[in-house]
Amino acid sequence: MIVRWETDHDYVLVHIHQDMFGDWIFSRAWGQIGTQFGGLKHQLADTLEQAQMWLEDETTIQASRGFRKVLDVADNTPEGQEAMRQLSLLDLL
Repeated sequence: MIVRWETDHDYVLVHIHQDMFGDWIFSRAWGQIGTQFGGLKHQLADTLEQAQMWLEDETTIQASRGFRKVLDVADNTPEGQEAMRQLSLLDLL
């Protein structure tokens, strides 16, 4: 699952996925649109339910900051694959 929020200048992207060991990973990327400023953080969740709870918290936080949701897709969609490509580019920075 990939969810992205934006303002006119900033973005936050969350990706919930399982690694090859079956662990649930909650990845959060943030930054300024059109720049290399930002960051990437990965958290290991005990369960999928915990990762989904973190996503609900993130949704509340971003809405309170004036961010609007612009993407909410599964990993296997074309939009999800493009978001994953962008997320993987952050690992190179």
